[in-house]
Amino acid sequence: MGNSLIHRTFRIIKSENRPALLTYIVAGDNTKKNSLEILKSISKHADICELGFPHNTPIADGGQIQTSAYRALKNGIKINDVFSIAAQFKKLKKNKPIILMGYYNMVYQYNENKFIEKCQKSKIDGLIIVDLPFPENKVFAKKCKKKNINFIQLISPTTSRTRLKQIIRNSHDMIYYISMLSTTGGKLKVSPKKILEEYSKIKKQNSSKNVVIGFGITEKNIKSLKKADGLVVGSAICKEITNSIKRRQNIVTNVTNVVIKLKKKINELDNKNN
Repeated sequence: MGNSLIHRTFRIIKSENRPALLTYIVAGDNTKKNSLEILKSISKHADICELGFPHNTPIADGGQIQTSAYRALKNGIKINDVFSIAAQFKKLKKNKPIILMGYYNMVYQYNENKFIEKCQKSKIDGLIIVDLPFPENKVFAKKCKKKNINFIQLISPTTSRTRLKQIIRNSHDMIYYISMLSTTGGKLKVSPKKILEEYSKIKKQNSSKNVVIGFGITEKNIKSLKKADGLVVGSAICKEITNSIKRRQNIVTNVTNVVIKLKKKINELDNKNN
């Protein structure tokens, strides 16, 4: 899948000598219309956009993302609504990669083949299924690859060396490294130095693979994780949506400002490296 939009995007960003900024929002938070507007606005500054399926038991997600998911579900957001938001976004931003993130029971209920076909029709670039680990995901990942959809494998600090090699061998154009054994949005409980040591082990196996780091990424620790191919920020964005609703302020503007600050930090890294 060496010529996918995700691969091409990372190639451009690496030439700029900086990590990619990946943003995450929950589809339908706080309304279907608003989440599309947020996506359109933050995509001017984010390199890759992740869009989450709202789930009533999001086991990997911390409080901020859970709150976003509950708001979306309360608004009656269904799977087809998520595809609709993504498809509308891709019509406007065909050169901006979009990754859908969710849980397997939702895929199973929808029907695996039907779900992958819907992803293809909606021009989805990548998929993260949080609770479908390797090697159980091998068949599903192959189905995705046939439809030119990147299935993004997850690696954690507890992944054994043998399993790590197998996951990398079976991965597509991007790997997601979970920085700590926690839910999203928690404070970074591991030092950036330790995270980068683990990250380096992954890169040593295959330096051409694009590896992003997620969980606990904030404006404050971006600088110390600059060696990563990409950094994923979700909870800080979801928190701003919650705060903007409480303050009755413009959600799109406030969330975009959060992403602008993150991108500014990343661009500062580029300037210092030159």
